[in-house]
Amino acid sequence: MRRSFKAVLSCVIGAAVLTMTACGGSSAPAPATTAPAAPAASEAAAPAGQAAEAPAPKVEIDRAGEFVTIATGPTSGIYYPIGGAFATALGNAGYKTSAQATGASVENINLILKKEAELAISMQDSVMQAYEGFGAFDSANPDLSAIMRLWPNYVQLVTVASTGIKSVEDLKGKRVGVGAPNSGVELNARMIYEAYGMTYEDSQVDYLSYGEAIDQMKNGQCDAAFVTSGLPNSTVSELAFSYDMVIVPIDGAGRDALIEKYPFFAKSVIPADTYNNKEDVESVFVYNIMLANKNTDPDLVYDWLDCVFSDEGIKTIKASHNTADKNIDVTFGVDDVKIPLHEGAARWWKDHGYETPLN
Repeated sequence: MRRSFKAVLSCVIGAAVLTMTACGGSSAPAPATTAPAAPAASEAAAPAGQAAEAPAPKVEIDRAGEFVTIATGPTSGIYYPIGGAFATALGNAGYKTSAQATGASVENINLILKKEAELAISMQDSVMQAYEGFGAFDSANPDLSAIMRLWPNYVQLVTVASTGIKSVEDLKGKRVGVGAPNSGVELNARMIYEAYGMTYEDSQVDYLSYGEAIDQMKNGQCDAAFVTSGLPNSTVSELAFSYDMVIVPIDGAGRDALIEKYPFFAKSVIPADTYNNKEDVESVFVYNIMLANKNTDPDLVYDWLDCVFSDEGIKTIKASHNTADKNIDVTFGVDDVKIPLHEGAARWWKDHGYETPLN
């Protein structure tokens, strides 16, 4: 989708105002390893009087005439600052951009399919369900395409010591926050219950975002919560700081069954001292990827990647969050992406010497 700047000027102004309000109103404390969030609108990208150097386009693109909306996630999570940094990087290169706060993975997929966003961050398990048409999606959606791999999201099942929950099976009969309905977190929770031979009927499930579920846990109204995010997560860090938090391992035969049926999951550990955990905790992770509609102009997508991986672009993105700094880099390639790349992205990665197994 290509929208002229004139047609969306009023939207840009509104998005910039809303973005500044959202950034100023966040109450969630940032973890010590989290860099300050990058501005979500391109107009706020560079210090006063200092213009960021933009790479020259290698394809025929009028950047100033193109508007790019990036669908991110809730303002309390890390999709929002990292997605905002992508918007800033493209804005510094001359595009008109906005980062849109959303409910994250599933909503972002739908925004891409409806052509209401040009780029979107989503967990790969949600993407696979949408692309192939299973789980939360009734039919296949072949218009989804990837442009790059992002960072791993770790499944973190958290509780407090007083609940006595020490394993996934201990969730039976407990009050569990599984995520907002059909969110990426909730899809993860549903698949983990299945892998351990359980269903939601075995627990008293609440369809709450993990922030809401952890607030309920503090009030004694929730026993455990599923969190799927990069490490560390600020909301989980706050719980660990103030309460005797326990990270429940996802391991054993249940984890093996999960990975066998859903190979986009991989074995991992939550490293010792990520929170209050003194030892590594067994878990799984799934990658986030950046999506575009497959019908987007290939030259646009090629140029977006040029901007993202320019010296200034990647510097901006890495500065947005510790997770981005460690995990977003051209050297990681696209081997871990499980759906086909967009035509423009496949051309970009091949031109830069990387294999594109699904293209």
